[in-house]
Amino acid sequence: MTTVGMLGLGIMGSAMSGHLLARGFDVVGYDPLPERAAALSAAGGHAEQSVEVLSRRCDFAITSLPSASAALDVCARVATSGPAGLTVVETSTLPMDVKQQCRRLLADARMTLLDCPLSGTGAQALERDLVVLGSGDEDAFEAVRPVLEAFARSVRYLGEFGRGSTMKFVANLLVAIHNVATAEAFALGERAGLDPAQILDVIQDGAGSSVIFEKRGLLMARRQYQPPSAKLSMFLKDVDVITAYAEELDLPTPMLSATRDLYRRAIDHGLADDDAAALLTVMGSDRIGSHHTPAQEDKA
Repeated sequence: MTTVGMLGLGIMGSAMSGHLLARGFDVVGYDPLPERAAALSAAGGHAEQSVEVLSRRCDFAITSLPSASAALDVCARVATSGPAGLTVVETSTLPMDVKQQCRRLLADARMTLLDCPLSGTGAQALERDLVVLGSGDEDAFEAVRPVLEAFARSVRYLGEFGRGSTMKFVANLLVAIHNVATAEAFALGERAGLDPAQILDVIQDGAGSSVIFEKRGLLMARRQYQPPSAKLSMFLKDVDVITAYAEELDLPTPMLSATRDLYRRAIDHGLADDDAAALLTVMGSDRIGSHHTPAQEDKA
């Protein structure tokens, strides 16, 4: 039985772990939050007490981490404790220079880091509706492909290390803008007196729809911002990462720049841990922090 180490058991890491367990993999996991580790144990996995112990127990490791500092810390600890030849699959959305630093840390310890960010929301992760945007050593990637296919509907190999992150920046630029466009569309319709459930039903049947409109629009229609499928704070982090990368390429991104203020405003209103659907609350159609009652949710 292949043992997969999951470093980070948040929204994405826990969903990936569940699919791996369901498909017969042994999963060992680590997360600094005890409740996440307990959830993995309850699902049939094995929670480890440290990154170091996990690194010695797995055939492959997957990282799903919230920040650059967390990624650098985890990769440094894996490099000092894991066996030579270990392949680590890095799935987080991080600045390119951070990915390269992590790669060098592991290479110095004769380990391989693959750059494999994921396209899809937390809700899609639960449905095994993710796309792996893989890059790095091709032989290592093909060796770990069966693991990736266990939690993703599509696994793409894009070439040399870093191509995965570049493609993820392209994808998340679109998602960040689509989130805002969806909120603005609902705000317009509701301000004009349309029912949010009707907006969702009619627009998703026409040319104006998108995956984000369907997924996030449903949450907007219900005012259902918890639990989040992707937090507002995560999107602001991603917008900043993509903007900085575009600046390195000397490429203006006016539409992405226009969204940044709206994400910041939502976070300033205390919505950082809400789903990105809560952008609707800063569009003028909704009272800040309001949520529908269960009866209203059923109606939506």
